[in-house]
Amino acid sequence: MLCQHCNAILATRKSLKAHQETSKKCLTLRGLPLKKRKRKLCSIPKCGKQAISGTDKCVTHGGGKRCSELGCGSSAQGGTDKCVTHGGGKRCSELGCGSGAVGGTDYCITHGGGKRCSELGCGSSAVGGTDKCITHGGGKRCSELGCGSSAVGGTDYCVTHGGGKRCSELGCRNSAISGTDYCITHGGGKRCSELGCGSSAQGRTDKCVTHGGGKRCPNCIDWIDSRSGDSKYDGYCATCFKRVFPDDPRSKVIYSHTKEIRVRNSISEYSEINKEFEGFIHDRPLYTENCDCTHRRRVDHRKLFGNTILAVETDEFRHEGYDKYDEDIRYDDLYMIHSGKWIFIRFNPDRTRNDKTDIEDRITQLLEEMKNQIERIKNDENEELVEIIKMFY
Repeated sequence: MLCQHCNAILATRKSLKAHQETSKKCLTLRGLPLKKRKRKLCSIPKCGKQAISGTDKCVTHGGGKRCSELGCGSSAQGGTDKCVTHGGGKRCSELGCGSGAVGGTDYCITHGGGKRCSELGCGSSAVGGTDKCITHGGGKRCSELGCGSSAVGGTDYCVTHGGGKRCSELGCRNSAISGTDYCITHGGGKRCSELGCGSSAQGRTDKCVTHGGGKRCPNCIDWIDSRSGDSKYDGYCATCFKRVFPDDPRSKVIYSHTKEIRVRNSISEYSEINKEFEGFIHDRPLYTENCDCTHRRRVDHRKLFGNTILAVETDEFRHEGYDKYDEDIRYDDLYMIHSGKWIFIRFNPDRTRNDKTDIEDRITQLLEEMKNQIERIKNDENEELVEIIKMFY
């Protein structure tokens, strides 16, 4: 039995929808229960979400319209036949950006769309239903006791404690890098584009450190043997920093901890005993007189004896990470600058698996070897144009 108000609506032939809405009000006023529409749930066990568009599954489990891109099973967005990744749904309003707009805004996450971190002064995106970005504690955290890092890759742990995708190399537990199946050591991530080089590309460049990738030192960036910049030294390499800013307190630390400097100091001290050791030039680019030479190769310690340069190189850890091809080119470049004879002593100051000799004992043996080579040069016993002597390799 309908009330007078309901009968009036039927009499004027209003829409059925209007009648149903009015009926709800009527039943409520009369204290009668409303008939609830049964909600169809996703058929996947333990999933309580609502099934979509006549299917028996929610969006997450494949319900509703899917992306038409071949091989993609994601949900189509916003009345289109594509998912967000393949161009469906609302796009970012930033000029030239094709990413999907997020969170009911007109922009993608990169350009300020979606919920932002509530930390004062932070403009990053809030993560995982929280009001903070990952840096400020948002999103799922690592389950390891006492660890506050972010959990990754759908796991309960951060990268350090085993979360995310791991390297596919047998027995390796490192994290896989940049969408690959391997860690950096086993070839994962972006590699150096230099022909024949398999090292990891650095930063946003396509080169490894050896071939000029990553952030370079601003003082030697145009040199053929430029070095990587270090944030500890305001973007300069340690060598240039101690030369450009000798009075900076950090330069004093570099002097006291660099093995090359220990060798230099030992040569200088030994010159008080043996005058042949006086006049060694330390870590300076090599030029020839009256020549606008384009090569700026540096030698750690060098001195000209007659027509022979005795060059001592302090090769920390045997220069294992250096490019062997570039090492050969380096010899050629130096020979072009000085076309006389060369004797290179390649000195490794660091212990190896099979040789635990202390650095002080190694330096003592180095000085003795230098003395022997000086005698050979003075007696014209060095017949080869280039000789390379490796110590503690």
